[in-house]
Amino acid sequence: MEELTKVRRVISKQIEDAPHETLVVIDSTTGQNGVRQAQEFGKAVEVTGAVADQARRERQGPAWPLAIASELGIPVKLIGIGESLDDLRPFDAEQFARALIEE
Repeated sequence: MEELTKVRRVISKQIEDAPHETLVVIDSTTGQNGVRQAQEFGKAVEVTGAVADQARRERQGPAWPLAIASELGIPVKLIGIGESLDDLRPFDAEQFARALIEE
């Protein structure tokens, strides 16, 4: 976490008003552990949102992105549905909830 705060400090010295966004990326296979990871990340730097990675592969605790938004007060902004950059999508809570019910 010290490295994270250092990176943020260096960026803010190089670019005015930076960083503009700080996202915590959580692998969905961590389940509820992702909430704890996001909490620790948030203690080190100001977090503006979360990215749920490998969301389609999650089978235990698939609603954890909603727990992060609720418990930590940060929005889930992106969701990864595959392994490539092209598989990163804007998070749509309604669509996510619908997919949970359909599975």
